[in-house]
Order: sequence, then C-alpha cells, then structure tokens
Amino acid sequence: MDPLKLITFLDLAETLSYTETAERLYISQATVSKHILALEKSLDVALFIRDHHSVKLTDVGKTLIPLAKRVVTANDDLLHGIDQVKENRELTLNIHTIPSIGQYPAFSLITDFMKQYPEVRLNLAEAEAETLVPSLERHTSDIVFMRIFDLAKCHYDRLVQATDHFVVVLPKTHQLANRQTVSMAELAGESFLQLDETTNLYEPAMRLIRSVDPDTEVQYKGKHIDLILDMIKGGLGVSIVMANSVHLQDHADLVAVSLTPEVKSLLAFVRPLRNHSKASQMFWDYCQQHAK
Repeated sequence: MDPLKLITFLDLAETLSYTETAERLYISQATVSKHILALEKSLDVALFIRDHHSVKLTDVGKTLIPLAKRVVTANDDLLHGIDQVKENRELTLNIHTIPSIGQYPAFSLITDFMKQYPEVRLNLAEAEAETLVPSLERHTSDIVFMRIFDLAKCHYDRLVQATDHFVVVLPKTHQLANRQTVSMAELAGESFLQLDETTNLYEPAMRLIRSVDPDTEVQYKGKHIDLILDMIKGGLGVSIVMANSVHLQDHADLVAVSLTPEVKSLLAFVRPLRNHSKASQMFWDYCQQHAK
C-alpha cells in the first residue's frame, strides 16, 4: 500500500477539507480525491461521506486512523534505516526543485556548498511543483526548493530564500501595457493563458482570476511558459505569472506589469521535521550560515 495515500487520508481526516489538504500537502485537489478513491477501492470500504457542503469520516474511517498512523510511522522508520545504511557508504544529498531555481540566490548556495564539500554527492533534479512535497514523504528527496504561498500551512522545516510576486504579462500594444500596476478588475474579460495544475501557481492564479468573475475559464493551460509567451505575442490572451518565472529579454513585444494589491510567494528550501541525513544537515547548516 502506498504510504502517500495513507498520509493524504490522515491529513483529510484532520482537515475535512479537500482544499486545505491539497494546500498542506502541496498537491492538487484532484490528486487528493484520486488518493482517497484509490485507497477506498483497495480497502473496499468508504472512508468519507461527501456532499456539496461537507466532508465527514465514516465509522470505518475513524477506526482506521490509528492503524494508518502506525503504518506511516513504520514506513518512515524503515526508509530512514535504509538511508542510514546507505549513508555509511557515501554522503549523498538529493535535492528536488522547481525549474526556475536558477533565477534565485538558492542556486548559488547549492553550487557554493558543493565547492566547499566535494565529498558530498549531489543529486539535483527539476520536478513538477506538485511532486515536491510527496518526494519528501516518499524519501526520494532530502530537501526540496519550492514556492510557498501560506507559510502557516507549511508543516515542514523550511529556510526562506527569496520572495516573488504575481505580474500580468501583456503585449506591448495592450491598453494597460504602460501602467506600473494593474488590478484584476481591469483585466475582466481578458482571455487567460496559464501554466497548468502541475505547478503550484495554477490555483493561486485562478483564485485571482475568479475574484472578479467566478465563472471565468482559462483559454489555454499548459506546462511551457515559452509557448504561453508566444501565444500572448500572437494576441491570444494574457497570463498571470510570478515575476521571476519569466524573462522577457527575448520577447521585446511583451511587458510584465505588477498586480495590485500585491500577491507574494516565498521561495524556500523545505525538509521533513526529523530523520535528516548527514549530508542534508550539512547543507542546512551551510544555508543558515551563508544565506543573505
């Protein structure tokens, strides 16, 4: 049984909110639903009673909570034990990160750390945003570099490295292109072209878009920002993105205008609260000493 599905079940049992559990685990609401449905199917029981207004645990769901906690704890202890055995052979540091890490000082911290500690073997991998926290839960990463919108909902150890904010990317010919800031109300009626649910930018951007018109749908959503920029250049719409996730040097026909009121995100290294490898602790200590 996949422990990650049990982790999703335990979190949903606590929050009784698909939205809050998705935010706390940094996965989409669709993924939360998929995990619960798969768990119910594999166990052949109903764990929750759902309607349009509430989520409630069934009696079976309540009974399974302590059992699921024991399975998750046992799995953590097993994986930590395996990690310790591996660590005796070599120092390995597994860091998973959002693709845009190169735009932030965090990338320099990683490269400087590796120069100072060449004995550490670094496995650095880009990953979709919604897979980052699950990789910590599965112990396939030691540390992740990710975007956080609500620090209070991040139940992990974290080191904040930078901040970012939403902007709207427009063609230079757009009537709002010369503005310093623009409100979402002024963008009402626009066609929106957005990065999809595999990034954790999609749902915060959609909350902004639907704050003006709850029925607004995006015209296009995809994984590649360059394609979205080309579509904007072609006059197909506009896009709500993080300022440092786009670079317009090669897109002279586009501008990025800040949104008001400002919506910020934090960029941070994140790790579990316990069971850290030696290499992970070395890197964490280095970041605390050298981060600006």
